[in-house]
Amino acid sequence: MRKTFLTLIIVFLGSSCATYYQSNFAFNEEFEKGDLDKALSTLRSHPSEASSKRQFLFDVNNGLLLSLMGRYDESNDYFEKAYLWGEDFHINYLNEATSYLTNPNFTAYKGEDHEHLMLLYFKALNFLKLGKTDDALVECRRLNIRLQQLTDRYTSENKYRNDAFINTLMGIIYDSDKDYNNAFIAYRNAIEIYANDYKRLFNLNAPDQLKYDLLRTAKLAGMDVEFETFKNQFGMQDYKYSPSAGGDLIFFWHNGLSPVKAEWGINFVITRRDNYIIFTNTDLGLTFPFNLGSYDEKDRQGLSSLEVFRVAFPKYIERPVYYVSSTVTANGVEQPLQLMEDVSKVAFKCLNERMTLELSKALVRVALKKVSEYQLKKEDKALGSILGIVNAITEKADTRNWQTLPHSIFYSRVPLNEGANQVSFSTKDNQGRSQQHDFNYQIKKGQTVFHTFSSLESSYPSYGNY
Repeated sequence: MRKTFLTLIIVFLGSSCATYYQSNFAFNEEFEKGDLDKALSTLRSHPSEASSKRQFLFDVNNGLLLSLMGRYDESNDYFEKAYLWGEDFHINYLNEATSYLTNPNFTAYKGEDHEHLMLLYFKALNFLKLGKTDDALVECRRLNIRLQQLTDRYTSENKYRNDAFINTLMGIIYDSDKDYNNAFIAYRNAIEIYANDYKRLFNLNAPDQLKYDLLRTAKLAGMDVEFETFKNQFGMQDYKYSPSAGGDLIFFWHNGLSPVKAEWGINFVITRRDNYIIFTNTDLGLTFPFNLGSYDEKDRQGLSSLEVFRVAFPKYIERPVYYVSSTVTANGVEQPLQLMEDVSKVAFKCLNERMTLELSKALVRVALKKVSEYQLKKEDKALGSILGIVNAITEKADTRNWQTLPHSIFYSRVPLNEGANQVSFSTKDNQGRSQQHDFNYQIKKGQTVFHTFSSLESSYPSYGNY
């Protein structure tokens, strides 16, 4: 018992009370200021992270930074590492067991569902910017497999199990490859997911641009019946397809930054009934029964001695966007960029969906800590009291997540003339102030080019709660 206690002391001394955001504050601050070179240098100043329990985050952060810097091949090398790591992920049962005696940060961070989709989104975009459409189509197939895995994993209608944004992206990629049949299918799937899932889960409707793209590809694929059906469904009876004289620009706007994970604690009161102890928090309406049947008499006594204790859980803190709208202007025509994915809301949904699992794991963790504390107190009251303090301090939530992702993603398809084009992109902040950025494109007839613009500003004034 004393050896176990000393091991826990060492664990405690080697652990930090800071959240993941706080422990990487220098990197986050540099990234949010747009100082990408310095942020990349800071990120790589800890090479041990590349093979640590935060390997996934090290790779995706490298990948996203390099993508923003225009170093697309290098970026995809890191995204590929993160993808393969997710494919080969295996639970380390020793670390998993240790996490129940300390906290979940002892386990490898395996990534949220939407994070694994987003890394493939960035990887496909990199290929599109490099003009490697065939490689982007490979990422399409990977995305399709990941989406099918989500659908198979979750059966409840209230679960995040389909992604309209990713289906739209797949349609855009097929569209750029002139595969109008598959593009239509992907666009149609996206329309259905926006209507059936996104409206209910995220209060988000299908962008008008998606509807126009669906009608255009239906016409180009020779699906006249579907073309007329969807025109009526969308209330776009006046829409007529006319071939472009030039090419298209697909402009993506990454606005703001995704939420960060922090920690919150819940106090539970313990009651006993027959062979159970029951954890209850009346304020939140939470009740979790804990069966004592599988424990020996000593452990049962330790668990039965519980009265009140605190349990730590992860929570997201949103970073509200600084810019509230944007437009893109080409050849005298201005059009708004439309929201296609609220990454922040998807992140909240993913965490909320597994809160029951998080709660049950945290309760088991604290219960096991209390058993060891109770047993040590019987042998040495002073050491038992110290262990109680250590248990309280090491009770930490897992606050790791991919924090360089955008808050939300907007897009538009912009018709361009053959030859030289100047395009203006304008953003408007929450005070009505505008900023304009100009870009030049050289377009061949029938060509589709891709551009992303990232606004890293956030309107959240303080990082003290992160």
